[in-house]
Amino acid sequence: MNNLTQIIGTSIVQAFQELRANKLRSFLSLLGITIGIFCIIAVLTVLDSMKNNIEKEVATLGSDVLYIDRWPWMDDGGEYKWWEYSRRPGITPADAKAVETQVPDVAFATICLSTSGMTVKHNELEISNIEGYAVLRDFDRVQNIEIAKGRYLSPSELDGGTNVAVLGDEVYQSLFPGNTNPLDKTVNFLGRKFAVAGVMKKVGEDMAGFDYDNAIIFPYYAASSLLDLRSLKYDPLLAVKAANNKNLDEVKYEVEGVLRRMRKVKPGQADNFSINQLSQVSQRLELLFGTVDAIAWVIGGFSLIVGAFGIANIMFVTVKERTKVIGLKKAIGARRASIMWEFLLEAIVLCLIGGTVGILIVILISFVLTYAFHFQVALSLGNFFIGIFVSVIVGVLSGLIPARSASRLDPVVAIRTN
Repeated sequence: MNNLTQIIGTSIVQAFQELRANKLRSFLSLLGITIGIFCIIAVLTVLDSMKNNIEKEVATLGSDVLYIDRWPWMDDGGEYKWWEYSRRPGITPADAKAVETQVPDVAFATICLSTSGMTVKHNELEISNIEGYAVLRDFDRVQNIEIAKGRYLSPSELDGGTNVAVLGDEVYQSLFPGNTNPLDKTVNFLGRKFAVAGVMKKVGEDMAGFDYDNAIIFPYYAASSLLDLRSLKYDPLLAVKAANNKNLDEVKYEVEGVLRRMRKVKPGQADNFSINQLSQVSQRLELLFGTVDAIAWVIGGFSLIVGAFGIANIMFVTVKERTKVIGLKKAIGARRASIMWEFLLEAIVLCLIGGTVGILIVILISFVLTYAFHFQVALSLGNFFIGIFVSVIVGVLSGLIPARSASRLDPVVAIRTN
């Protein structure tokens, strides 16, 4: 045990001596290891972070919500037949009412009509490219809308099409600078004045495509009196939330049946609507993540191969430089295994140094992304252990042949070497 500890200690010391003695050669050799470990661990860390963020978003939006309109979110690997989807009839409030009243396992069914590119004014201030969401009642329950100031729209305002609105955080900041109270003041869009009932909390864009920070929520029936909803420009979305602990696939089947009856789809005919779920997006992203993961391993693998050759070259040179010392050690009784372990551990230590630098760079970039760009990075000990393990494997592979050649030197010949 003491002998092994001594060999490990000696190998570590000699590895750092090698780094100091041949700075440029060691730097270039370790650079390949550093880049390889960085590529692998960085991609694994980013993918884990994105998966965590997606899981949180799905939990926030609700994995129990169906989104129904003309357009399927995914093309199922075939051609996206947009010309057929565009001819489908739009969703109506009657569809929402039928689903909510005829499907027992549905908690809420509501409609959201998006009106893109709106210009919103307040006095002399103006903001463009704002998303308008014209909604029916219960939209806040399906989408978990949180209010920072004021209140959400009341059922009577939503049912009566009252000119009242809730502002997104960015809209509020632009039209009411300096933390001005916006409540009961008016904003102008779609050629009408709308009273401000409240301001939503800042949340960012979600997986379902809702960008509430740069949006305004107002009653659907207010929009229907101002816009031609028969135009393809406007495509109402039916959002259906399943009741607690109800199987979403069963709810989906029941909703499909109700909508087929409402829209007079004959038996054997394809649906003239699309039922979408967030799980479709997350499953497609999983495939993408797997591809990116594989690419990272390939790029990192090539870098590690280059680094391994560099480490092997360092070790061959080291064996040549220490040939006489090896001969003296063997002459006084050092075993072949001890010589081999000494050089093998030195190669592993060099690779661990390169790998550790790569991991430290990942940690540094993670802190920058988290605190400077507000992208929550999930640092994982599991990923760091992968980096360390890969470094050790590369060290073993790159140091095995030089260590074996050192252990097989003839002590007499080695001592006579100049």
